[in-house]
Amino acid sequence: MKYLVLIFGDTDTTWTGSGEDVATIRALTELKHELAASGELVSSEGLDFPSAGKVVQIRDGVRVVTDGPFGEAKEQIAGFFMIDTSDERAQEIAGQVSAVVGDRVELRETLLSAP
Repeated sequence: MKYLVLIFGDTDTTWTGSGEDVATIRALTELKHELAASGELVSSEGLDFPSAGKVVQIRDGVRVVTDGPFGEAKEQIAGFFMIDTSDERAQEIAGQVSAVVGDRVELRETLLSAP
């Protein structure tokens, strides 16, 4: 089954370029390589800052595009791992990601992979 491990960060201040940030990126990259080697990795990416995003919606048949950031939330999605594995293993991987980033992550099964 496929799962998405969502990594959160504090809006535009997530990446400061500190040694701690570099170590986190290295550890996540190492985990990405391990999951790729085991065949469990589907995809993994970091995301640009929320202020670089756009909201796209159709209003009265017209596409409306609004610049970010969005909402009042301090935490935004900073990146993800999409994995294809068992539920127990997905929880284990999410725990590894949480340990690396030093914060909670969210684990969700994708709808199309459910039995």
